[in-house]
Amino acid sequence: MRDLFDLTGKVAVVTGATRGIGRAIAHALAAHGARVTISSRNAEDCDRVTAEIREAGGEAIAMACDITFREQLEALIERTRGEWGRIDIVIANAAVNAFYGSNIEVPEAAFEETMTCNIRSHMWLAELVVPEMRQRRDGVYVIVSSIGGMKGSPVIGTYCVSKAADMQIVRNLSVEFSPHNIRFNCIAPGLVKTDFAQGLWDDPTFWAARAEVTPLRRLGEPEDIAGAAVFLASRAGQWITGQTIVVDGGRLIA
Repeated sequence: MRDLFDLTGKVAVVTGATRGIGRAIAHALAAHGARVTISSRNAEDCDRVTAEIREAGGEAIAMACDITFREQLEALIERTRGEWGRIDIVIANAAVNAFYGSNIEVPEAAFEETMTCNIRSHMWLAELVVPEMRQRRDGVYVIVSSIGGMKGSPVIGTYCVSKAADMQIVRNLSVEFSPHNIRFNCIAPGLVKTDFAQGLWDDPTFWAARAEVTPLRRLGEPEDIAGAAVFLASRAGQWITGQTIVVDGGRLIA
């Protein structure tokens, strides 16, 4: 039972892997033996995180990719297969929140950007990797969603809609493809101290108020989410599919 979290020999693709949650997940997967493709829109950032992992003794390659363009996702998958011959794990972490304000005032462009990045790209990725996973009868696909997909919001409503859709995507794909031993799951973080959410947690007053209503009395750190990703990607999570694992310090129950 000592190898429950061992990912030796596995190949993982992580989108949005150069900051915050994505970076922490990429480091954790590599630390447990996976070979990791580091992807985000900025090539220099990809190179930086790849170097960090290699310096720590892990295996990684860098590939810049804007997930809102299918052809760039195709290139990402092709590069990974060309380097390592296969893809075992996908962590779809990249996301945007393109508008902050009323649900009925969302500009069309912001709505389309959010839906393409946070929903459509996940389906594109599934189309690209599921066939080989089905042939091999093994694979893991994890979408980093949000507890926002389980709540209403007066200011980030479109983002929350997209994150709720992520949870339904993994349910649908699990029903269809888990009979081929492919596991699809979501992780739903609460408020985590990342650049993405810095406008919230960087306010001491807000931070204190949010921590006070969180049972564990603190905001999340990127590493808190990384552990859940390793769990779902490894043998430890091999009988879990179609689920959303909430990692929020207890915020939803309070």
